[in-house]
Formats: sequence, structure tokens, C-alpha cells
Amino acid sequence: MVWTGMDIGVQGLNIGDAARPDETRRLAQLAESLGYHSWWASDHVVLPSPRVDPSPSEPDTVIVDPLAHLGYVAAVTSRIELATGIVILPQRNPLVLAKQVASLDLLSGGRFTLGVGAGYLEPEMTAVGVPFDDRGARTDEYLDAMDQLWHAPSPSFAGKFVSFSGVDAHPRPSNVRVVVGGHSAAAFRRAVTRAQGWFGIGTPDDIRGHLARFPERPAGFRISVSALVPLSAPVIREYEDLGVDELVVYPEAFEGSVDEVLRRNAEFIA
Repeated sequence: MVWTGMDIGVQGLNIGDAARPDETRRLAQLAESLGYHSWWASDHVVLPSPRVDPSPSEPDTVIVDPLAHLGYVAAVTSRIELATGIVILPQRNPLVLAKQVASLDLLSGGRFTLGVGAGYLEPEMTAVGVPFDDRGARTDEYLDAMDQLWHAPSPSFAGKFVSFSGVDAHPRPSNVRVVVGGHSAAAFRRAVTRAQGWFGIGTPDDIRGHLARFPERPAGFRISVSALVPLSAPVIREYEDLGVDELVVYPEAFEGSVDEVLRRNAEFIA
């Protein structure tokens, strides 16, 4: 067994054949039994048809809604942390999402982390009815509005895109955690000012470049990275030396079946 102080997670198994209910249950329980720290679910409401860059998948790819998927995973596991990696926030109603997050927090026993991003597929935004150019401002405002519903004694918010007062919402999350994905300066700023962590994608060299542009991080700020290279002790040490707290494995990016990838990378779980 190779020891590492770094957490290892898995991502993207709400996509394709792995997303079937029997496979989801089996793989989630396998990941938990192997000691994986976290299970991350991806998000796309719709995909461009026909496929156009930078769409990540063909339009007929099965992508199960990440919140529905994680509710199912919560019910068939007991320890593994659950996270969205990421929800495209401007496409979601922030009050409805705040309720879903609080509900998942309750039903999972406080195991849920909300990963959010501003999105990058203009056809998807247009289909959902969200102006593409507003996505960053909406993301900031929606995070602030959800924070009000989760934490304020008398929630209220007045913004350009969302306003409410004289309402309340329960359950309140016991341990809500937010991470922000993205590699832009706006995403970095959003992560350190409105969240408790950042979710990045890339090789050690990629992450080194991103972190060189990152603002000063507050105490306790957590960095999670979807690794794009096969894991080995030297590779893990390279990420660890950059200050990465968790590596997330996307099985589709690696050789072998999902089971083989999970078992192979379990070698690095302390």
C-alpha cells in the first residue's frame, strides 16, 4: 500500500452505462468499500445537437441529474462524501437549489458538498433561457441568495436576478460546503470570496499555472482536482506539493473498466 495524506475521489459515474440504478448502487458501494473519500456527479441539462465544440459529449449521452443521482447514492452508502462536480449554477433557480442542497445535507447525514460553476456551453444556456453573458453575475448573486436562505435568521435578498423577503425555508443545512469550479480569474475570485474550496481540472503543470494566478486563500480553503494523468506515487506527490487536498479520478479518462480503474487507484488510498 502506498501511503498518501491526500484524499482520493471519483467523478462522472452519473454518465453513460454506469448511471443505471444497479450499476450506480454497485459502484458506489464498491468505491466506499475501497476507501474512496468522495463521489462527484457532473451536470448538463441539455447538450447541443448535433455536437459542437466545446460540448463534452454526444447529444444522446445519458447524464443523470446530479442531485437526483446523489440522493440515490446517499441512500445506498453511509460514509463516502457526496459532491456535485459541478452544478451549472446560473441554469438553476437558486431558491429551489438551496432547498435541494439542504435536503441532501439532511438525508446524507451532512455528507454533501455543492460544487458550482458558471458554465461554458452557450447553446445549453440559451435553451434553458439564461443569457450567456449574464452567467458570471448570476452565479455570484445566486450564491449570495442561497447563503441567505441557509444562514440568515430572517432571509431576504434584493438583487438584479433574484429578490425575496418574508419567506423562510427549512431544513437548514447542518454543514453546507461550497466549492467553485473553473479556471478563470472570476472563478478564482468567486472561490475565495464565496466558497470554501476550488475544483480544478488538469495535469500537475496545469494546476501549477492556475494556482500561480490564484488569490490568497483563506485558512481551511480546500483544493480538489480532477486528475488528467494516471495516478502513481510520484504524480500524487507532485499534486500534493502544489497544495492539492484531493485528487478526483474520472474513470472514462483512464484505461480499463470502471471497476479496474477504481481498484487500481485504491492502491493510493491511505
